[in-house]
Amino acid sequence: MTMVSGQTEERSEIAFFDLETTVPTRTGQGFAILEFGAILVCSMKLVELRSYSTLVRPANPSLISPTSVRCNGITYDAVISAPSFSEIADTVYETLDGRIWAGHNIQRFDCVRIREAFAEIGRPPPESKGIIDTLALLTQKFGRRAGDMKMASLANYFGLGKQTHRSLDDVRMNLEVLKYCATVLFLESSLPDAFPEKSWISPNATTRSRKNGKSPLEEHSTSAEAPFSSSKFESISLGGVRAEGSHPIISLLTSVGSNTTPSDPFDMATLSNEINTDTVQKDVSMEERPLTEESSELPLSMTVPEAGSGDPGFLEPEEVSISSIRVSFVPLFHGIQRMVLLHENVSLQLCSPRLRVRFGLSTKFIDNAGRPRLSFVVDAPPSLCHVLDACDAMAQKFSVESGSSSDWKHVVDRRPGYANYPKMRLHIPTAVNENVAKYATELYQKDASGATQRLVFSKFDPAELDTWLIPGTFLDAYVALVPYDYQQNAGIRLVAQKLVIHQE
Repeated sequence: MTMVSGQTEERSEIAFFDLETTVPTRTGQGFAILEFGAILVCSMKLVELRSYSTLVRPANPSLISPTSVRCNGITYDAVISAPSFSEIADTVYETLDGRIWAGHNIQRFDCVRIREAFAEIGRPPPESKGIIDTLALLTQKFGRRAGDMKMASLANYFGLGKQTHRSLDDVRMNLEVLKYCATVLFLESSLPDAFPEKSWISPNATTRSRKNGKSPLEEHSTSAEAPFSSSKFESISLGGVRAEGSHPIISLLTSVGSNTTPSDPFDMATLSNEINTDTVQKDVSMEERPLTEESSELPLSMTVPEAGSGDPGFLEPEEVSISSIRVSFVPLFHGIQRMVLLHENVSLQLCSPRLRVRFGLSTKFIDNAGRPRLSFVVDAPPSLCHVLDACDAMAQKFSVESGSSSDWKHVVDRRPGYANYPKMRLHIPTAVNENVAKYATELYQKDASGATQRLVFSKFDPAELDTWLIPGTFLDAYVALVPYDYQQNAGIRLVAQKLVIHQE
């Protein structure tokens, strides 16, 4: 298909676009665009004005693996005679530049891939007037009534058919889903007293079909630790369109103010405020609390608890009673829930002494501000494995029963070659205060005499921190157990709240 000429000079249309790409099969492998599709939508009437789609021949067609084909059905034979990205770059640029961009999960994926593709051919990328990421927007405004809020789940919720995972079909489905969501919100807001609290929760709002079992991969998904774009969620302008009194979808789109930024879903610096045990509900119905992914709208700040004498609140593995562990949801805001692990109705946090560092600091992934996400790997002793395995099994069962179809990543790593030497990854969160980053984990040094002193770093410098986490070093770890469910990956993340590094 070709783009029809005659666009208006003010470029007030909204450009809904979607990419289909290869799926990386090994660490360090990038994404290659296989298909680009876009529609230009009138922001006044929300009707499609023009469309464009094309398959794209990647520079290295061998990247089209069986995993990639299972994701979107695009084969080597289908793209071998298609134009390269450099051949369609002019049309892509003309379609996107100076317009509002819209799409599902585009902020962290499609926008990044577009910029990468233009960089690879040595051209400046198109610039948006604003970005509407419908995953973040609908998660915030529509709640979790459609389960994990992926496009396939939303389409199923509204009976719009199956997602094809082809670019043009997906953007048209995206627009229809947005219209349906906006209409429901419009009706609810018109008669708020007539809609009882939580009336929107549907017994079918799950990501797993009870008849068909696990759903296929539903998004351009990377690993749970995949790098994200460093750009912020931009304020939205509709090219002079008046929002007040207009179509409900316009009100929905313009309701996202300039101060709305999607926080890093793996920014663990939010957890102390989120896991407030005073808010834990003792009797939580799973039908009324759909499982949440690690949301892109989590707050950005945290208050790290002071590590007092004896470190109250942290249990050694031997102090944990497996029968006293349970999994529940606690409310956050806007109908969002977070899964938590509790021990005797208190958030479960563990202290494990003398863990041996297996692999030093990893900085290969970055957050949405461009800072590295810090983590390292330690050996997992049997007593700790016993507790973590129990938590893992309970959380995975609760996740499945709550409707998640995400792939579960076990917290204790027993991959081939390490069966007799289980290991686990500890994460060091970053706290930001007035744009100044620092480690949210308390870090201490313990010398051979047993004297302990706090380590103070003048700046956020992972290279300096790495010198303290040398393989073979022993440390005491105080960790929070944080369940997550994001981009088809789920599990429990071990977030270090305090580390005592032994200098022996």
